[in-house]
Amino acid sequence: MITIALSKGRIFEETMPLLNAAGIQALEDPESSRKLILPTNRADVQLIIVRASDVPTYVQYGAADIGVAGKDVLNEHGGTGLYQPLDLNIAKCRMMVAVRNDFDYEAAVKQGARLRIATKYVQTARAHFAAKGVHVDLIKLYGSMELAPLVGLSDAIVDLVSSGNTLKANNLRAVEHISDVSSRLVVNQAALKLKRNLIQPMLDAFALAIVK
Repeated sequence: MITIALSKGRIFEETMPLLNAAGIQALEDPESSRKLILPTNRADVQLIIVRASDVPTYVQYGAADIGVAGKDVLNEHGGTGLYQPLDLNIAKCRMMVAVRNDFDYEAAVKQGARLRIATKYVQTARAHFAAKGVHVDLIKLYGSMELAPLVGLSDAIVDLVSSGNTLKANNLRAVEHISDVSSRLVVNQAALKLKRNLIQPMLDAFALAIVK
């Protein structure tokens, strides 16, 4: 049995064509089903629905053989024990620094001010500002990142940006690009050795189906 860990929403939707290319079809829609383990048209493949940030952990510890996770999540996790053979080129967005429209970020950085940064991506933010030589206090939040600068909790945020519409709606602007983010295929290293006859054909099918 091959277990594939996916998260609901955009990643699940954009992974479906790749699974179809490998001859795998989910028999239930995770948005309407209450099940966390979904059967597929193949008796030897099942899908498990987990929180996006938990995908690497399920794969690392062998509870799932394969998973799909954003590069942002993998950077925070550290990628220990994971083989990352493919950039699937899906769920694309950008990791950005954003501030209130009236905050002079460039001047604050130039003057060596110590900035308060709200983010869910603590490791990414720490590495980014350390490389710039900017002193920061990191505040970990789990949602509604845009609110933090508006109520004075932080000077800036580090967050994923897709269209930028949410920033504009909350009088924020992106001031720095940290990295481009897309979702990767991750594989448990032990599973790849023990179940190579099942996993390798999937990897090959995914590789051929990736839209460049």
